[in-house]
Amino acid sequence: MKGVARCVVGYSGGKKPNPTYKKILDHTEALLVEYDPSRVSYEDLVVSWTQMHFPNNSKGKCQYRSAVWYLTVEQKEIAEDVVEQWKASTTCEALYTSVERARTFYRAEEYHQFFMEKRMGIRK
Repeated sequence: MKGVARCVVGYSGGKKPNPTYKKILDHTEALLVEYDPSRVSYEDLVVSWTQMHFPNNSKGKCQYRSAVWYLTVEQKEIAEDVVEQWKASTTCEALYTSVERARTFYRAEEYHQFFMEKRMGIRK
């Protein structure tokens, strides 16, 4: 996506330190997106995410839950609005996506970085 400088796979959302894939603890698999706000907005990023994500894991593992994290009050309001519009426009029976204040992000192991490219040759 134009304006996105870098994406890093990792873990976030929990309180326990130093999660790993084998010991995810109370964290969720996450993607840290570094972007240039003069080229792409936070709202555009969240909307784009909703177009490629299927958030129906209501009772599954914390590891795979659906969440949008924010850093500022403005981002929180944007994320809540986008998620609400998404819920209203979907044919899916239920969307289980939370909007939460960002916590510490832990970079995932190297074998998780560029996973789709490494495993299937897929690169966008």
